[in-house]
Amino acid sequence: MVATSCVLKRRIYDIQDGCQHAYGSLRRWRLAIAFEGTAPRTTQHPGTALVTGASSGIGAIYADRLARRGYGLILVARNRARLDTLAARISNETGRSVEIVTADLGQGADVRRVADILKMDRSITMLVNNAGVGATAPALQSDIDEMEAMIGLNVTALTRLTYAALPGFVARGAGTIVNISSIAAVGPEILNGVYGGTKAFVLALTQSLHKELADTGVTVQAVLPGATATEFWDVAGTPVDHLPAAIVMKATEMVDAALAGLVRGELVTIPSLPDVADWIAYEGARQALMPNLSHARPAARYAGVPVA
Repeated sequence: MVATSCVLKRRIYDIQDGCQHAYGSLRRWRLAIAFEGTAPRTTQHPGTALVTGASSGIGAIYADRLARRGYGLILVARNRARLDTLAARISNETGRSVEIVTADLGQGADVRRVADILKMDRSITMLVNNAGVGATAPALQSDIDEMEAMIGLNVTALTRLTYAALPGFVARGAGTIVNISSIAAVGPEILNGVYGGTKAFVLALTQSLHKELADTGVTVQAVLPGATATEFWDVAGTPVDHLPAAIVMKATEMVDAALAGLVRGELVTIPSLPDVADWIAYEGARQALMPNLSHARPAARYAGVPVA
């Protein structure tokens, strides 16, 4: 039982407790050094972080926190005025280099332009895939073109940027990809089904990459926020002040928890979840299904049921 628990924790969080190996420890040590303390860093330079959806909300807070931990920044968003204001403030307060890229990641040409930056700029050591859009309307009240556009931003753009960053990270033996998912990834009934599906994709992709990239020096993390106080809700169609205050987290606290999870070596970080054992049990149940999901014959419960 102890051995099984250790394997589950390694698979989910890469913490590895008593069975952790030196390589994983070194990777977490590097992250801990990069994120040590809260004051602006002047000696440690962990590289450049490219943050999408950076002009407001979660993305803007990631930009602030990463700069204060020594990262140079490339900030990507549609709103040039907001980017200019944010970049000036962060640069003045931290002394870090801040580059802005005005891009609409719902447009293929802009996605490819940002992907080229990720491929060519060897200083980039972190990608924060934060850009996304949501919806709260049920299927019969949703516009199909808007749903398709949401898939393009939440899934296609994120995938292209991830694939653009990965080869360089692997070749250099280091790099971090943070993918912002949602609790809707594991609770698709919560909001619009297409939105939940896009966030389930983000979680599945991150879990798959974690397995594929073992021992390459590349770290991946899926962050599953619950309701967070940002403009997301206004765009999605349900203003945040319509939600119970007890379930809404401040964006600053969400990002700080997510970064703490990254330092702890978590593959999946759910900032609101009080007991990590609940996620271990959930993930353990999923893994337990795997040996019985593919057999040569249908299950016995389907035998004898008339279908024609």
